[in-house]
Amino acid sequence: MPRGRVRVGAAGGGTAAGSTAPTQILDWQHPYVASLLRRIDLAAESEASGPAEAIAVLRRAHRWIAAGVQPVYSVQDERPVSEVLRRGRGSCSQRLAVLECVARACGVATRVRGLLVDGRFWLPRFPRLHRILPRQVVLAWPEFRLEGLSRTSYPAAPWLTVSELFGGLDELSRDQGGGFTNDGAETLFEALSRTAIDWDGGVACPAAGATCDLSGHVLADLGHFDSRDELFARHGQTLCGMARLLAEPILGRRSAGA
Repeated sequence: MPRGRVRVGAAGGGTAAGSTAPTQILDWQHPYVASLLRRIDLAAESEASGPAEAIAVLRRAHRWIAAGVQPVYSVQDERPVSEVLRRGRGSCSQRLAVLECVARACGVATRVRGLLVDGRFWLPRFPRLHRILPRQVVLAWPEFRLEGLSRTSYPAAPWLTVSELFGGLDELSRDQGGGFTNDGAETLFEALSRTAIDWDGGVACPAAGATCDLSGHVLADLGHFDSRDELFARHGQTLCGMARLLAEPILGRRSAGA
């Protein structure tokens, strides 16, 4: 764990205006990102005409990323999106960053909500490594600013959380496949397209099995940040630099679910 970091929740959750500007992580002006936009038939800086069209674009991008970027356990959360695309593999956090990058390139402002998640949430994936799992995991959960969203359907409008990209949480919670187990090949990135990922405790999957309410794993809400760069600059990455240096050569190539 990083030394000297004090991670506490933000009063009132914190706010941020978001942005479409490129950052060190969200380097959407890089040729690799431009190539991605061409492959999924999107033009950089071509803002969608309405929220429905923007959501359709983001869903298409999500499906391409899920299929085209191999899920691994990389621990380098500050890796630029262009480098993730060059490698063709990335962690859940890194693939969410690719989705944010696509949104900004298309004129959709993004921000992230910082969540401090109990490291034991990942215990099903690493049952033999429970002694060295980090106690806290810093998670950057994206939100997209879409003007024209209905406040009836989206209480946080004009912000659309990535959890609601494929439908409302109540709607997604009714999927017969159950909630997210954090076990096996499915990662949070894939799961959000089929089930509710609820960090606030608003819904619970009615079917037997894993719940959709993940609020019990949240240690603190760190608030909203204009970019994931700002979140990590303020609170650091999950692991300290030396731990990342030692773990990345192994975990950065290990397929999720392996």
